[in-house]
Amino acid sequence: MSSSGTYCARGVRREYGRTYVVRPKGRHLATIVWLHGIGDNGNSWSQVLGNLPLDNVKWICPTAPTRPVAAFGGFPCTAWFDVEETSVDGPDDVQGLDASAAHIANLLSSEPSDVRLGIGGFSMGAATALHSAACYGHGRFSNGVAYPITLSAIIGLSGWLPCSRTLRTKIESSQTAFRRAAALPIMLGHGRGDEVVTYRNGERSAEFLRNSGFSYLNFKAYNGLGHHTIPEEMDDVSKWLRARLGLDRSCG
Repeated sequence: MSSSGTYCARGVRREYGRTYVVRPKGRHLATIVWLHGIGDNGNSWSQVLGNLPLDNVKWICPTAPTRPVAAFGGFPCTAWFDVEETSVDGPDDVQGLDASAAHIANLLSSEPSDVRLGIGGFSMGAATALHSAACYGHGRFSNGVAYPITLSAIIGLSGWLPCSRTLRTKIESSQTAFRRAAALPIMLGHGRGDEVVTYRNGERSAEFLRNSGFSYLNFKAYNGLGHHTIPEEMDDVSKWLRARLGLDRSCG
């Protein structure tokens, strides 16, 4: 476990909570930051991820800052950014998204150079992972600061794509950005019965991503699944990661 970090937005200093780390049981081939949903913390997901059959993966599970959330009438809870509605059409807290994406990139920046890096998440965590994917593709954060790491995998479960209206313009801004976007593997999973982030928002997020150049994308629907995950979905995550990151080639 590591110490918390801080960021300052709109003159308010916010503390990130505790970060939980699950060490690889075998040879270290990949490191993935996994982001929890709103009101949750890194500990709950570290337990789930630690039980996956991915012995070559190191998991880093940070905890978001506690902040007022507009969707809850300003009630404070752990959140990666402020949100009014969990929709591709909602207003975007770009400053909060950038701050969390920078925090995640910083967590990954000290990993060994021969280790592949990825970001995954659930609900709001998935939205933050997709914002990170957009920043990586564009080569910079929304504020213009260069994105500092190379990503090899993005996973978003029961989430949505923030800043959807500006994504295509960013990726089409250069051939380099378009190449990065096209080569980044993305897995999205969404329950057809999701009552918090509707299935249609998950589907539209995939459409926005594909139309913006993120063509290496797999979207899977789960019949009857609400706003949670199930063993079948986590099995699919494990299989996808093994294939995309070449984990099956290692015996250690």
